[in-house]
Amino acid sequence: MPNFKTLDDLTVKGKRVLVRADLNVPMKDGKVTDASRIERQAPTIRELSDKGARVIVLSHFDRPKGKVVPQMSLKPIAPALAKELGKPVTFASDCVGDVAKDAVAKLKDGDIVLLENTRFHKGEEDNDPDFTKQVAGLGDIFVNDAFSAAHRAHATTTGLAYLLPSAAGRSMQAELEHLDKALGNPQRPVMAVVGGAKVSTKLDLLQNLISKVDYLVIGGAMANTFFVAEGRQVGKSLAERDMVDTALAIVHKATETGCVLILPTDVIAAKEFKPHAEHRTVEIGHVHADEMILDVGPKSIAEFENRLKATQTVVWNGPFGAFETPPFDKATVAAAKAVAAETKAGNLISVAGGGDTVAALNHAGVSADFTYISTAGGAFLEWLEGKTLPGVEALAHSKG
Repeated sequence: MPNFKTLDDLTVKGKRVLVRADLNVPMKDGKVTDASRIERQAPTIRELSDKGARVIVLSHFDRPKGKVVPQMSLKPIAPALAKELGKPVTFASDCVGDVAKDAVAKLKDGDIVLLENTRFHKGEEDNDPDFTKQVAGLGDIFVNDAFSAAHRAHATTTGLAYLLPSAAGRSMQAELEHLDKALGNPQRPVMAVVGGAKVSTKLDLLQNLISKVDYLVIGGAMANTFFVAEGRQVGKSLAERDMVDTALAIVHKATETGCVLILPTDVIAAKEFKPHAEHRTVEIGHVHADEMILDVGPKSIAEFENRLKATQTVVWNGPFGAFETPPFDKATVAAAKAVAAETKAGNLISVAGGGDTVAALNHAGVSADFTYISTAGGAFLEWLEGKTLPGVEALAHSKG
């Protein structure tokens, strides 16, 4: 786990603290429709303000590609952030230049200002040294609380840490500590659950996990590619036939490393993919030519639950079946509830992440019972793939 400072290591009273947050939240008609990211970022901003820092919040919003796009302004986020913090938040219509300097100069101890979308400047995504220096000139200390943007080597996610004394915010700290518990330094045995549609998009992930976990459970349509590799019939199911050799190589690597690869033994097959379609439970290899596999069967879930009892850490990315379309959500819901129950009983550390995964766990109603759920998307996946995240790496090489 990289060495990094946290808010506990900083003296911030009277200091100008640049906080890189991720306020890239869903909006409709100028209103925030899901404030969960704001809720995750609020504790760091509030704590710094309470300690007398002059807090300068930086964030990107959407993809304006270095141009000013009015509908991608962070201005509507300021009231939503203020509401969550229970404190006033002023807004500055630029993140560099005189507008930003004037807004920062007006701050008193404990005040908070939100600067305009950093991606309105091309220098942000280019990690341009001149742009980074301009932003750094607004602050004395840099706090990065945007783990979800840590896989981007941008000016405000990475560059600032090399120019200012830096630390991880509380959300970034929690993410890194939980990921370390999940894969860096876990309690064993460790089980990874990987679902989703395609082996091709999860290839790096599977290759990395095989060498780190004791059990690798493969669900979702990607399991079909493994079935094809074994010479089993999958009917008209989604399968990547050009990835068969890759699937076989993964099976071989698992055998070599002693990782137990667990594929479904029974599945739910249907002729149509629509809500409440007629369906049947079949053993693998007995899927008809006009059927498709849309979920994992009850025997496979019973085996999963059994294996779970001998597991101490679970890392989960991706659903077991087409969970958005009932009744093909049964396996995902049952598996999620089993993990949640073991976690609640104190028998398991469970860490999950990725867009579909978060939606699936919310659908199962168990999000609150997992040890930790990452909302970071791409950064979470790259971490699972064993890649170095520039934003995290930068904190380890902080200026101060």
